[in-house]
Amino acid sequence: MPIFVSYSRRDSAFVDRLVTQLIYHKVNVWLDRWEIHVGDSLVSKVQDAIAGASALLVVLSQASVESEWCKREINSGFMRELDERRVVLLPVLVEDCRVPLFIREKAYADFRTDFDAGLQTILDAIARVVNANTGRIDELEYHADWSLDWGEVEGRAMLRYTIVEHARDQPYSVLAQVIVEADYEATRAYNAMIRMSSMDAAHKVITRFVVDTVNKPEELSLLLEDQFEQVREFGFSDGYGEFFVTVSARRLGADTGRSVIFRVGKQLSEMLRHMDEVTFQPRDSA
Repeated sequence: MPIFVSYSRRDSAFVDRLVTQLIYHKVNVWLDRWEIHVGDSLVSKVQDAIAGASALLVVLSQASVESEWCKREINSGFMRELDERRVVLLPVLVEDCRVPLFIREKAYADFRTDFDAGLQTILDAIARVVNANTGRIDELEYHADWSLDWGEVEGRAMLRYTIVEHARDQPYSVLAQVIVEADYEATRAYNAMIRMSSMDAAHKVITRFVVDTVNKPEELSLLLEDQFEQVREFGFSDGYGEFFVTVSARRLGADTGRSVIFRVGKQLSEMLRHMDEVTFQPRDSA
């Protein structure tokens, strides 16, 4: 989903330079001058864009913080942060100004003295909120890093989820993989979904099927009693073909003499939640 840019028209020269660099770095940007045409409803178009954006990049200047229109856009972004409980507002400071109260505690990309340094800061921030294929799950007893990659095996689509769970206070980790293989019919449906929507949307649909499959009748957990790999196999149909799921996990590190319960079903559910957040769609367009 795109990054919505909130700014004052008085800062158009800076915004044009910034957006040019973002596009060069393959960031999908929503800018009002490009998206709103004669006869469009300004309020409706902007509201829909904010609702569907991965994040709001807020250009903070003396002009923008005094603009009523910018205030509305920032407030909409702030309400999304409260509702979705995730980072939505990405502040960009271009000059000294009265920063809105609820943004003051946020780290910001500082463009006041060094454009390149500010650009790198905002690119790093954007990467964390727009990439649906990698992330981190934080819990009290552990954190889990994960990524999703994909390809084809003998002409059939394949998705691979890799998870590394690190215990916070114990000397071990868990390495897990979930491999999803499609038959030829499911591969054709998968490719059609990518053409009609997007790759992220297709992956989210398949991930939802995987979560529903491995968590029935109850959330899937694997008991890891030693260093040997534990494997489970499942299958499901999406109505257009068959998918085959292989779940594997093994413990790495020091032997504490205790078994480890790896909640792979929960990890997959958290990965799906991240995908939902990053590829958020407004309810009216669902």
